[in-house]
Amino acid sequence: MDNIIFLIIAAVAGLVIGFIIAKVLERSKASEIIKSAKKTSQSIIREAKSEGETIKKDKILQAKEKFIELKSEHEKVILSRDKKMAEAEKRTRDKESQVSNELSKGKKLSAELEQKIKDYNHRNEYLEKKQNELKKLHKSQVQQLEVISGLSAEEAKEQLVESLKGQAKTDAMALIQDTIEEAKLTAQQEAKKVIINTIQRIGTEEAVENCVSVFNIESDDVKGRIIGREGRNIRAIEAATGVEIIVDDTPEAIILSCFDSVRREVARLSLHKLVTDGRIHPARIEEVVKKTRKQIDEEIIEVGKRTVIDLGIHGLHPELIKTVGRMKYRSSYGQNLLQHSREVAKLCGVMASELGLNPKLAKRAGLLHDIGKVPDTETEVPHAILGMQWAEKYGEKPDVCNAIGAHHDEIEMTALISPIVQVCDAISGARPGARRQVLDSYIQRLKDLEDIAFGFNGVKKAYAIQAGRELRVIVESEKVNDERAASLSFEISQKIQTDMTYPGQVKITVIRETRAVNIAK
Repeated sequence: MDNIIFLIIAAVAGLVIGFIIAKVLERSKASEIIKSAKKTSQSIIREAKSEGETIKKDKILQAKEKFIELKSEHEKVILSRDKKMAEAEKRTRDKESQVSNELSKGKKLSAELEQKIKDYNHRNEYLEKKQNELKKLHKSQVQQLEVISGLSAEEAKEQLVESLKGQAKTDAMALIQDTIEEAKLTAQQEAKKVIINTIQRIGTEEAVENCVSVFNIESDDVKGRIIGREGRNIRAIEAATGVEIIVDDTPEAIILSCFDSVRREVARLSLHKLVTDGRIHPARIEEVVKKTRKQIDEEIIEVGKRTVIDLGIHGLHPELIKTVGRMKYRSSYGQNLLQHSREVAKLCGVMASELGLNPKLAKRAGLLHDIGKVPDTETEVPHAILGMQWAEKYGEKPDVCNAIGAHHDEIEMTALISPIVQVCDAISGARPGARRQVLDSYIQRLKDLEDIAFGFNGVKKAYAIQAGRELRVIVESEKVNDERAASLSFEISQKIQTDMTYPGQVKITVIRETRAVNIAK
């Protein structure tokens, strides 16, 4: 038992001694760490001090440089200010010297002015005295004349005026008579001279209007595609445009026949687009024709704008510009209406210049004189009166409106440019080859054929083709059934026989078609 206790005590003592030894060792290590840390901190402090000194020196140097730079700039500013002040002082001194000189001059001038005023007053007094003396002398002379003549001054004046008036009337009548006789002798000669000079200064090509257009193609294989299966494509083109398509043996060419040049142009451009694209079928044909009509409308406006710009006419109403463009596709007795109007405008401008009138106003009236020939709908009003009404509606000057309305003597001429427009219209239309009466009457016959068809209820479109030998009438399927279509063809033929005179025969073809259209979405 004692041994066990001894062993326990020895073990405990060993543990205590070991703990003490461990603590002693830890303390020695800690002291060494502290010493090394102190050494490290001292070295860091020394390095920081040295870096701080370096930075301090650099900052001091930078501050000195900045101070020197600011000082030099300040000195420059002060020098410039001093210089400006010196210049201002110099200018002030100069102005003071100038003002003093002007003051001295002013004093001299005022002295001279006072002297001149005195002289003027003296002369004025002298003139007044002389004038009074002259009045007295004149009065005495008048009194002496009245005593000698036995008449007062007013009576003598009236007698003198009456004698002068009679003599003046006689002289004036003689001068007027001489002027009238001279004008009669030279008026015709001068008028011919003015007209000849005007015509010589205008050069315009003769316009010949045709009723056919030639559509050129690359090869004859295109003809088959234009005709289509069982002729459905060519029928669709003719129905959409109202133009007869003639496909014959002519190599690499297709003939488009129609009296209306707008329709022909629509058909030609549509064919060109279809052939270029390669897709030719009825639905595509209708789409292309619709787009082409819109393109032609835009081209009409562009033609009108170019025409007024070429002639130097400004401020024309947009509707009148559009009407001028439509004249490109109209003819008057075979003469292109736009070319005719341009020619008349140029002739009017030259003739007005020759006569000393306003050439711009004359050009304006000459260009617009035939706008009544291109109405949107048929009317019984003469084209000159209709054109005058349009011009008044769109704000044209009274002289221009009178020239338009009076160029065929429908109304009285009240403006000087009115006879000029009438003469120039006659000059343009009377040139050899300018107009062809036969063509115009032929076109009128074709228009009358179409108008007769439109007079019946249910007619949607009507086209005169084959030089008036056939009238194709397209009716609305909702309003006209098959039986009515047959009777309509007969009624139109009887109407044409009764109302018109024409060579040969006219074939009336009534077309009624139904369509079922749906859209897949």
